[in-house]
Amino acid sequence: MSDRVPTRFMRTLLRMVGDRGYDFSGILADAGLDFDPLDVESPGYRAEVSAMQYSRVYQYVLSLLQDETFGVTGSELVAPGAFRMMCYCVISCENLGQAIQRTSEFYRTFFDERSQLYANFSEQYARVGYRTIDRNARPQVSVADGYGLSLWHRFFGWLCGRPIELKRVDFTGKAPANPEKYEALFRCPVYFDQGMDLLYFDSTCLARPIVHTQYSLEEFLRTAPYQMLIMDNAPDGNNLSAQVKAMIGHDFSEGFPGFEMISSALNMSAPTLRRRLKREGTTFQQLKDDARCEAAKLCLNRRDLSINDIALQMGFTDPSAFHRSFKKWTGQTPGQFRAGLRRE
Repeated sequence: MSDRVPTRFMRTLLRMVGDRGYDFSGILADAGLDFDPLDVESPGYRAEVSAMQYSRVYQYVLSLLQDETFGVTGSELVAPGAFRMMCYCVISCENLGQAIQRTSEFYRTFFDERSQLYANFSEQYARVGYRTIDRNARPQVSVADGYGLSLWHRFFGWLCGRPIELKRVDFTGKAPANPEKYEALFRCPVYFDQGMDLLYFDSTCLARPIVHTQYSLEEFLRTAPYQMLIMDNAPDGNNLSAQVKAMIGHDFSEGFPGFEMISSALNMSAPTLRRRLKREGTTFQQLKDDARCEAAKLCLNRRDLSINDIALQMGFTDPSAFHRSFKKWTGQTPGQFRAGLRRE
């Protein structure tokens, strides 16, 4: 799992704001950034920012521009709320194959060719990506191209609660100066000068059940794209614990998803789920504690929330119970942890 994002990923977001005449200095300050990501010579410039800082800037920019997509169809964002609308359309699908087909239909219905997601399934491979990329303006593969396909890859993994191992990735553009970074990003062979921009993965993945609900989707969209940026994309992260933890989510203000509900969503009995989690060295209670601890850490990094507010969001009616639990999880009180974040 990685919680760092290259600073260059933030530049496209900030340029969209700057090109429209907005001052983004306040956005950077609210996200806890003390340097200008657009200027590599600025004092204190860092090549990486935290995933949460990136997500904060993303949320501010999208709110400012009244758009809620991930910008995965190119350098410009598409229609307002498109990605959000599409998510609500696919969350009720039974499996990943249906979700990808519905996603493709959604973009084919509402957008032109440049924004449409291509999907083709054969007995061996599923191919998903973009069929029409205009390479006249940028003949060489860019960071934006890799970022766009990578977010779709991670979104599909999020839907089924576990990473999807890619077999190959194709790009229509010419090879960049650092092709090895693209292979490191996708963990598979990458080919350039191809007919389409495509992800290839085993067709057996299409039968994986969608493990999320409208409840966990709302929390996902509220913090997007944070959960996709930090998710473990390594094939060895492909375990039941990861699926259950993904379903638990990070928002507990209205309670936890029940054990019976999760076992039902995974198409297995409660005793079977309990037994398989034990085999992986964990329990449902431990996964709930881990998820709540991670969520509390994220909230403590938000300056607009008091510790009592965070306790309520974590499902604690008594703030002192939250203090005791957090210290048990981390060895620090919430106040000590927050003070450490500010020093960093």
